[in-house]
Amino acid sequence: MTKHVFLTGLPGVGKTTLIQKASDALRSLGVPVDGFYTEEVRQGGRRVGFDVVTLSGLRGPLSRVGSQPPAGRREYRVGQYVVDLHSFEQLALPVLKNADAGPSSGKRVCIVDEIGKMELFSQTFIHAVRQTLSSPGTVILGTIPIPKGKPLTLVEEIRNRNDVKVFHVTKENRDSLLQEIVAVVQSCQK
Repeated sequence: MTKHVFLTGLPGVGKTTLIQKASDALRSLGVPVDGFYTEEVRQGGRRVGFDVVTLSGLRGPLSRVGSQPPAGRREYRVGQYVVDLHSFEQLALPVLKNADAGPSSGKRVCIVDEIGKMELFSQTFIHAVRQTLSSPGTVILGTIPIPKGKPLTLVEEIRNRNDVKVFHVTKENRDSLLQEIVAVVQSCQK
């Protein structure tokens, strides 16, 4: 039985946009939804990083091109991006910890966009995602990267779980997937 739904696909294919549309559709149906997504930050037409944005409207840096970590903190880097682990954890962890604290009737949906290399520098985040996946009161609607290079342990765990449905998003199917994703998430709530 499916308990969680994840989207995967190439970078820039529209996973985050699809997650945002699904979140809006679920909310309009009265489903309790919370969570976070990542958003590109651009300057002068060039991507300079990513922000974490919670569905309650809080925002903070996830990564920036060539920035330096705060004094005394370890540097986490993915390609040209330096990850601000502290900022990420300040925004993402409360969302995951509160995911199961909602109303007792029906399950809550927790948006987790994304579970990728940058986010996986946080051991606390990894633990919180595993705990949320095991929580009977929460459905995760999230995104994971397509397999490339060295496997990411948590991503492969998620991909191989019996209670997870993974949708592969492409430019050709992204517009037609919304209704199916919303229907599957709704069926997870029962």
